[in-house]
Amino acid sequence: MAVDISFVVGGEAGQGIQSMSFVLGKTLMRGGYEVLITQDFESRIRGGHSFARVRAAERHIQATSEKIDILIALNAETIDLHKGEMDAAGLVICDRGKLKTGDKNGDNFLDIPLERLAVEKGGDRLMSNIVTIGAVVGLINYDFGLLADVLGEEFGRHGDKTVEGNRAAARAGYEYASQHFADRTSPRVAPRGPTEKIMMTGNEAVALGAMVAGCKFVSGYPMTPTTSILEYIAEKGRRFNIPVVQAEDEISAANMVVGAAYAGARAMTATSGGGFCLMVEALSLAAMTETPMVVVLGQRPGPAIGLPTRTEQSDLEFALYGGHGGFRRPVLAPSGVAEAFWLTVKAFNIAEKYQTPVILITDHDLADCYNTVERFDLKKAKVDRGQTISDEEAASLTNYKRHLITESGISPRALPMQGNSLVVTDSDEHDEEGHMIEDAETRTRMVLKRQRKFDRLQDDIDEPTITLRPNSEFTLIGWGSTYGAIKEAAELLEADGIAASVLHLNALWPFPVDAVTRALAHSPKAFVIESNATGQLARLMRAETGIKAHKSILKFDGRSFSPQYIVNSLKKEVS
Repeated sequence: MAVDISFVVGGEAGQGIQSMSFVLGKTLMRGGYEVLITQDFESRIRGGHSFARVRAAERHIQATSEKIDILIALNAETIDLHKGEMDAAGLVICDRGKLKTGDKNGDNFLDIPLERLAVEKGGDRLMSNIVTIGAVVGLINYDFGLLADVLGEEFGRHGDKTVEGNRAAARAGYEYASQHFADRTSPRVAPRGPTEKIMMTGNEAVALGAMVAGCKFVSGYPMTPTTSILEYIAEKGRRFNIPVVQAEDEISAANMVVGAAYAGARAMTATSGGGFCLMVEALSLAAMTETPMVVVLGQRPGPAIGLPTRTEQSDLEFALYGGHGGFRRPVLAPSGVAEAFWLTVKAFNIAEKYQTPVILITDHDLADCYNTVERFDLKKAKVDRGQTISDEEAASLTNYKRHLITESGISPRALPMQGNSLVVTDSDEHDEEGHMIEDAETRTRMVLKRQRKFDRLQDDIDEPTITLRPNSEFTLIGWGSTYGAIKEAAELLEADGIAASVLHLNALWPFPVDAVTRALAHSPKAFVIESNATGQLARLMRAETGIKAHKSILKFDGRSFSPQYIVNSLKKEVS
């Protein structure tokens, strides 16, 4: 039987849940498994209930499973909150003496003296988490050597003594579980062999994509779920001379990016809904001055502060229409970690080719989840700077017009202080030379010029992901990070004898009218699945294509879709 196993590590914020899940996930990946790690944590430094799901399978996965095979409980609350999700044969690993509860009895509760083993074998009670991971590896009869290697990588910077202490602690947990629970029915997970894949988060993929795309300036103000983009580039970008500025607020951050991009640097900012509110004036400035910039909008539930560490897809219309004055802008939405990398590269190329702001819209679910991906072939990452004038051309350029009206709507772009060309632009409406105007004729010509750029933009936008099944009863439609759950839901339905096609969008604007219309031409029932309360994609689809969804399956509790949730919701709608 194919391996598909789910773990949950739960406890209070500050108990090392994220590091435990990462070490476990990386260990499973090193044995050749596909891994997905999703984080669910409260917006506090200490206390509350936080947990991480680690799912490992032989096939690529991009969605969580609702069932729990092994629950790692660092406190009693974790058991109380998650016992209803346990598989019938599921197991709970805990240190009953530390849970301060005596009612967690039964064959599925495995009592392990985690803290005592950490002190005895590792020399520090703080290593009890590593004892726990060792116990998990022993329980599933996995290769301890893979865990030892991962511990060496994760703790090597702290010196050999720390590495050996952690390995000893892990070995103690491994041997305890192997000796005391060998007769328990638990999943057996044998390594499949070495792998060249890597494991990273959506935010890390965006940051890496920006660096590969030639980004040379980043400014932002920390705001979940995009803060780690700024942190990643601040750390890794030092090798590539990429300055990262933490501005005093999002207004300054966005205007710094416009200034850097106007001067010729590929520039980016990253924020969430509340910060994007403050950036829309700068976004409008970039549109008027035809300045390329990339804005990463990581969604979380609102309005106001909302749920700062949860997920939602409620900013789609904001991304499409935010800003004063009517102007269009490309909006791209990666469906997973790998696509987050490639769409970031594409976002920078589109921004410069069409001299426009581009919005890369993600969410907490994608931003903070770890997923296994193939190593990126950087030879395929091409940098397209569009109609940027070279230094040689600029040296002999006279009578330069920054906003020259062309058939394509795209003006040849010289940079300030480049050669003998004088580069002029204005946030007021302007003529071809960039000087402020107020006459009706020039205003009309410039608006039409800027609009013409978008008539060609569709050629640079990827087609939606479409999986058509013969005689399908439904088409499941989504966008962004819901792809994994929707795809797997269709597979579960197929196993039940129900054919369901899938239509998933990674570009929301320009809207892929033709592709969507073709995909739905023979579909009797279209179900739009999205994480918001108002059905924003369904409304956009109807506005652009005239096609009304049969039903919307909406989720807006701050938690992600699972395949099982979609299947159950669909069956209720059609029963």
